[in-house]
Amino acid sequence: MIRSAALEDVPVIHAMIRELAEYEKVPHEARATQEQLREALFGERPAAFAHIAQAQDGEAVGFSLWFLNFSTWRGVHGIYLEDLYVRPGARGGGYGKALLAELARICVERGYERLEWAVLKWNAPTIAFYEALGARPQDEWSVYRLTDDALRRLGSGPGPAPDSAPGPVRG
Repeated sequence: MIRSAALEDVPVIHAMIRELAEYEKVPHEARATQEQLREALFGERPAAFAHIAQAQDGEAVGFSLWFLNFSTWRGVHGIYLEDLYVRPGARGGGYGKALLAELARICVERGYERLEWAVLKWNAPTIAFYEALGARPQDEWSVYRLTDDALRRLGSGPGPAPDSAPGPVRG
């Protein structure tokens, strides 16, 4: 069963985020607190949304966490899937596909034209799962990220001079 996350799901979502970080071999990078998740998902102005995959006994066995993006080329919103995780004991039970199907349903229902996400290149089983659903890699794009000191340096310095602006940037 797939359902929208509720406020009381924050602790289990937080726990599964930690599990996902362990699986991806970067537990030190998962620094979000339960309070930050609570605010992002259920605060005055939610920035993200989540769904829970529930086993028949009611146990949460997976989750998806997502937010809206916008395509300037298509002129409509899409969904960016930040995290999709199914606990090891529940894998193969259809929960991952059901979580993705729910997001695809939301896209279709609301007229969104994209459902996007990233996957680590070494994660062959997950890549095969996504491709079996019809998803295709966007190999012509490279993901860039500013964090920590580089982000602070850029964000606290003066902006670029008008004549030093880069070429077009498309996201």
